[in-house]
Amino acid sequence: MYWTAQKAVSALARWMAIAGGVMLFAVIGLTVVSVTGRALDGIGLGPVPGDIEMVEIGIGFAVFTTLPYAQFTRAHARVDVFRRLYGDFGNRLLDVIANLLMAVFAGLVLWRLWLGMLDKAAYGETTFILQIPLVWGYRGAALACVVGMIVALFCVWRATRRLIGQEA
Repeated sequence: MYWTAQKAVSALARWMAIAGGVMLFAVIGLTVVSVTGRALDGIGLGPVPGDIEMVEIGIGFAVFTTLPYAQFTRAHARVDVFRRLYGDFGNRLLDVIANLLMAVFAGLVLWRLWLGMLDKAAYGETTFILQIPLVWGYRGAALACVVGMIVALFCVWRATRRLIGQEA
């Protein structure tokens, strides 16, 4: 069961990261087009209307979608100053605690995103220029945060297995 879950969670985290990467490239392309349009304003071109709004939403989505992959691959920043002092068991225990904290953090962010999403949906708030409903950004972030929560809970399971000696 563990290995099946590991494959599924790995694929889920990887696909979310790919979606975030695609969004990041789209934002880069949009920025290049908009800046080029500004530079060529004298010949009738101009910036992309609402480019800032689209960049804000796109970057937010890219950040939220890459966090689960960073958690799954253990790529988050760590402070290893005292790791040698704790020994193998202490470090495995610290990994369980860190993964638990990440799961709690993901749950807290998801809860607040959910409340924000309900609020934005109820009031119909939109961006200023393009009138993009803000709820769309919240929905994308909440979806990525659900995946982040799943990945974080799996990482707690993985670290706990390692702590009790079921996995090297």
